[in-house]
Amino acid sequence: MSIQLPLSFQVRMQTQLEEDYPAFKQALASPSPISIRVNANKTSLPTSLTPVPWTETGFYLSERPSFTLDPMFHGGAYYVQEASSMFLEQALKQSVDLEESLAVLDLCGAPGGKSTHIASLLSEGSLLVANEVIKPRANILAENIQKWGSGNVVVTNNDPSHIGALTGFFDVMVVDAPCSGEGMFRKDPDAIQEWSEANVKLCSERQRRILMDVWDALKPGGVLIYSTCTYNSEENEENLVWLSTQQDVETVPLTLQPEWNVTETQEQGMRGYRFYPHKTQGEGFFLAVVRKTEGDEAGTYRKSKRPYLVSASKQEKALVQDWLSEPGDWEIVKHKETLRALPKAWMLELEQLYENLRVVYGGIELAEVMKNNAKPLPALALSQHLSAGAFPRAEVDLATALKFLHREDVVLEDSATGWVLVQFNGVPLGWGKKLQNRVNNHYPKEWRIRMSLDEVLKPENLEKQFVLSNQ
Repeated sequence: MSIQLPLSFQVRMQTQLEEDYPAFKQALASPSPISIRVNANKTSLPTSLTPVPWTETGFYLSERPSFTLDPMFHGGAYYVQEASSMFLEQALKQSVDLEESLAVLDLCGAPGGKSTHIASLLSEGSLLVANEVIKPRANILAENIQKWGSGNVVVTNNDPSHIGALTGFFDVMVVDAPCSGEGMFRKDPDAIQEWSEANVKLCSERQRRILMDVWDALKPGGVLIYSTCTYNSEENEENLVWLSTQQDVETVPLTLQPEWNVTETQEQGMRGYRFYPHKTQGEGFFLAVVRKTEGDEAGTYRKSKRPYLVSASKQEKALVQDWLSEPGDWEIVKHKETLRALPKAWMLELEQLYENLRVVYGGIELAEVMKNNAKPLPALALSQHLSAGAFPRAEVDLATALKFLHREDVVLEDSATGWVLVQFNGVPLGWGKKLQNRVNNHYPKEWRIRMSLDEVLKPENLEKQFVLSNQ
């Protein structure tokens, strides 16, 4: 595979890497590694795949399968994520106590790789706000959050300045800043076409603006994890040095294992961590951690006189209470016809979020209520907090699972009538409603597999579709 790099980029990298440059260039001509991160709350970790060394749940695949045709992917059993970016796990584990109840922001969350990763690492008593400024991407983020099934996550669609107005709200902020994308050159040829010296400068300025816009929302003593998928120092180390001249911060050093081959940098006392494709099995990536040493504390939150989040009635709560494994942990609220479960311990803070931000999705959407009947919603089927015995389950084979995800009619012969949780390999996919002589497929239209399944469903092709399913 040959790759045509911009001349000025080559000059920059030759200066930066010196004698390592030929190995770097050669690595860019090799295929990108393929990696996934497993949802340990939904399935067991594979034993036959090579682990990503800086995370407990990441694994490399030897080839790229059709993820679209793996029901486990749709059920949120794993997420397809670039290996280098999983280093976020080390940044979190080494800079904060993950046993505590933390308020965490993922500022640039779509499509959901880092958000689902953070959600897996946080304690159940924590709250994650996953934000995305571009509306269609925020909807994709909300879909992936629902499929991951954590429950203690709110998805917002806001500019960083709106979030910055929530003074001292967050213990941790992750800013995976929009960048010039140099680290994605071998994965994304378009990134090469869009690259220029001017764009690097533009990205650097935009990153600084983002950091300033959101800074006030971080508590004093709180941690900012800053990352990009680019190599140049303007968007990385120089931005951190600049931040240290604008705000009261201290760098947070991370302990590296030698076999990771991560490159540590230091500029004017600010430490950073770089991933180069000729050294680590992953794409180009940069990450740094700083702690805020001074600033304003959050105000005291009081219950609003006209709350946005209105508790469901006793009768409505009774319809869905038994569907959750730990009903006492959740406050059930009603908005329009939808009942949702929100983390009870965070209700005052959630009120602030709903009043001040554009919330796309929050908690667990449980049901639509009509005339004292509750219709269970897709997010409940995929939730890690669904009570094991709340609904009958129908374990289906691969062909049936794919038809279900394609939103075709399926047969569930052994199931009782009523709502049935359709699952594959023990991983729930969604709802079917069994009537006397047929099954209504309630998989969401907007999530369905759109490609034709005619070839796929031929017996000789079916066995080729597994990723985790054959572990």
